[in-house]
Amino acid sequence: MTITVRTEGIGPSAVFALPWLVADELGYFAEEGIEVEFVRNRAEQVLTEPVADHELVDSIRNHVPFEEGQVDVYRACEWGQIRRAADSRRGAKIFGKRSSVAVMALMSAPGSPYTYPQTLAGEPIAVSFHNGNHYAAIQMLEGFLEAGEIKAVGYHTIDGYRAVQAGEAAVVALSEPWITLAEKQGFQKVIETHYAGLELAAPNFDHDVYLGCNRAITRAVADINADKRAYLHYLIDSLPAVFAGEITPADFHLPRLRYVKPEPYTHLEFEKAYSWMRRWGLIESGSRYEDLVFPGPGTEADAEADADAAR
Repeated sequence: MTITVRTEGIGPSAVFALPWLVADELGYFAEEGIEVEFVRNRAEQVLTEPVADHELVDSIRNHVPFEEGQVDVYRACEWGQIRRAADSRRGAKIFGKRSSVAVMALMSAPGSPYTYPQTLAGEPIAVSFHNGNHYAAIQMLEGFLEAGEIKAVGYHTIDGYRAVQAGEAAVVALSEPWITLAEKQGFQKVIETHYAGLELAAPNFDHDVYLGCNRAITRAVADINADKRAYLHYLIDSLPAVFAGEITPADFHLPRLRYVKPEPYTHLEFEKAYSWMRRWGLIESGSRYEDLVFPGPGTEADAEADADAAR
């Protein structure tokens, strides 16, 4: 019997879903008895103008199909997934770490005076609230600026990009393939980082199926790392149509694209991320690892048992 798994993967999230897309292309899911259906994410709350207060933005706004039961599993940044697991009306659970180690960069317009982190003190930084670029922007800048000097403003990615071009924002936080596009168009990179992500799934999602997905993804990760350029068309195609033809696989700096095998999400990792979010007022108190992380096989306890057995 073939089991169908519905997941986000086309559109803006292609860079984070690349191992899923490649595993499907190469038939690895089919060999596990799994059929994957890729669903485009959809926002219920659409920002029509910049927003200065992240509390006015719904943490789940880009992942409505999951909350409606149309998606079984999806991936995003570690911090955002902790927040969404806590906010989920469906009872989402963290099943493990995603295989995409995301890159995020703060990019300023060509020739602008924003050339290193300290120049951003008090200046508007275009981010997408409750997504990786929001949290990563803060983490990149807190070593250079005081908390009150970091002025994050919520935009959709393309609107933030345009705001920087128009001089309405100092920098925009971008992932790939937007970084490659921005560099091709002469933007300046102010600072860059990599960060982890998590997979969220429905509370009743079969963990054996999830482990089967991870076996397929692990194989795809090996293929991607052996020849990254062969799969960059997924990223290029995820850009808005207005940028069609702007970049090619040859334009990418391949070391930015990092893919690893899926791993369990540990209690220590959760506590560090959650503590940081609390310190910045990005999540309410009261969430616990035991409440938000699925306790099935392949999680931290199972990994520790395997390590003990190997010793």
